[in-house]
Amino acid sequence: MQVDGKAFRTIWLGADGESVEIIDQTKLPHRFEIVTLENLDDAARAIADMLVRGAPLIGATAAYGMALAARAEASDQALSAAYEKLHATRPTAINLRWALDEIMRVLGPLPVSERRARAYSRAAEIADEDVEINRGIGRAGLPIIEAICAGKRPGETVNILTHCNAGWLATVDWGTATAPIYMAHEAGIPVHVWVDETRPRNQGASLTAWELGHHGVPHTVIADNTGGHLMQHGMVDMVIVGTDRTTASGDVCNKIGTYLKALAARDNGVPFYVGLPSPTIDFRVHDGVKEIPIEERSGDEVAKITGRTAAGEIETVTIVPDGSPVANYAFDVTPARLVTGLITERGVLAANREAIAAAFPERVQAAA
Repeated sequence: MQVDGKAFRTIWLGADGESVEIIDQTKLPHRFEIVTLENLDDAARAIADMLVRGAPLIGATAAYGMALAARAEASDQALSAAYEKLHATRPTAINLRWALDEIMRVLGPLPVSERRARAYSRAAEIADEDVEINRGIGRAGLPIIEAICAGKRPGETVNILTHCNAGWLATVDWGTATAPIYMAHEAGIPVHVWVDETRPRNQGASLTAWELGHHGVPHTVIADNTGGHLMQHGMVDMVIVGTDRTTASGDVCNKIGTYLKALAARDNGVPFYVGLPSPTIDFRVHDGVKEIPIEERSGDEVAKITGRTAAGEIETVTIVPDGSPVANYAFDVTPARLVTGLITERGVLAANREAIAAAFPERVQAAA
């Protein structure tokens, strides 16, 4: 996608062909900075501290983290230690474990001398595969937006609400929830995006708005609690969100607050779609509410907020009283019954076990 007219991915190899470069998303939207990952510890910190975030990008970063580990030492013991270190960084996003398992699967049978090169090549393949998956999600979701547009008066805008960031910054390129939006924009369909700010980390305000703006897509940032009001007044035509893990039965785990958007959408007859890359499906989990571990992050993310002052300085301030306890649940689960459709690289699916299994039979067999 475009940043000031220049094409970028979110992760790529450095000039030396072995270090890994990323966009530091903790600096956005006020600074655009590139960080170089030189070793396993750098990759683990980038995931844990959310320099990279979004399930698909976390998976790609984990794959490159294994390559960086193999760069230093590729023995069974070293790779197992790297696996555990990276796996511990973020417990909810299934792409992390999927990517780590995939790297271990391809490296395991190889002699130690061949593992380094293969780790890098498989990580690159995972990144490229993510781009194609997201492109497929865009192609599958575009007809939904086209159909809504066809039902409007000529030139009337299609209004789409998002939550969190499921854009290209959350993936290697294109994004999941945003891929159909970008394709609709490029096809000349008048789209406008309502961007939830997404407290407490403000990924909507800081990331989604930033990337949409740099790509020229009309958008408006709103407080998280505004969505229900907009839906009541006919100002939202559809909701598209991403997912960090989706169960075999279609329950969707995504950024905290997604469940409330789904409830408001159901109450107001607004279609609620999920941009779903297939590696995010966990075929070993069936009841999302009971089985998916929900990450609890530092209370500082709720108690403090960072922004740019009028003088141009980036400062962090505290917004809650001293001594007030703070809870910070990072995700919630939207039951499949509230999901209109899952937009995947293999088409739009009903959110149920049968439809998901029929679309991805090889994944079902691999999980058995």
